[in-house]
Amino acid sequence: MHYQTPDRLEAAILDWAGTVVDFGSFAPTRIFVEAFAQFDVEISLDEARGPMGMGKWDHIRALCDQPAIAERFQRRFGRLPSDADVTALYERFMPLQIAKVGEHSALIPGALEAIAALRERGLRIGTCSGYPRAVMDKVVELAAAAGYRPDHVVASDEVPRGRPGPAPALANVVALGIEHVGACVKVDDTAPGILEGHRAGMWTVALRFSGNFAGLTWDEYRALSPAQRAAECRRLDALFAPCRPHYLIDTLAELPAIVDAIDLRLARGELPGSAR
Repeated sequence: MHYQTPDRLEAAILDWAGTVVDFGSFAPTRIFVEAFAQFDVEISLDEARGPMGMGKWDHIRALCDQPAIAERFQRRFGRLPSDADVTALYERFMPLQIAKVGEHSALIPGALEAIAALRERGLRIGTCSGYPRAVMDKVVELAAAAGYRPDHVVASDEVPRGRPGPAPALANVVALGIEHVGACVKVDDTAPGILEGHRAGMWTVALRFSGNFAGLTWDEYRALSPAQRAAECRRLDALFAPCRPHYLIDTLAELPAIVDAIDLRLARGELPGSAR
């Protein structure tokens, strides 16, 4: 047998909130604010967005490690937040998330059409998320009712370590029977999700406007003037720069053209690890 590099993409590994559903990624962020409020600790929506993309327990731990939030916690409880406190917050977060995730479950405009175009090109559709399985089951159910049925779903609590590690993306590779990780493109609206794709050896595409960094509603996005959009592009590209995505696009609707561009690069023998 001889080693052979892929000459076309075989799969797209898509995130959920901020990528395919929930324009602006509001479901998880607002629930973090509510969960902390139930412990009489105030956090802002912008603070809640900071570690987005990680598993939810790890996200809460990261929030508690922020000096300003840790100081508020200490003023309220007389101690810095421990792992036991993080678990207590997570246990408060989970039922809120399951109950309210449906309020922000709408498919992002253009997503279904883009995914259909990927399937026409022969790609399989894998997915992963920072949501645990108990939340993912609800998200998947609502998405299916709206017409979105990916080929595989990996929840954050189904792998030994979640993002920014490669395990969620690689679990899709195994389940989908992909022959080469370089034949996959990982699409995400968060830095941990882009790092996950890099560490899994995949092409990476970051989404500027539909996700966490922008934090806009669909109507706010559409209302941006050309000058505002250009300024936001510069700001968002700078935020994504440290994780070095191969491509940046505004929303998933632009992904089919990127898939065509990657196929051309694969046909020339390029692989994601050597391509920038």
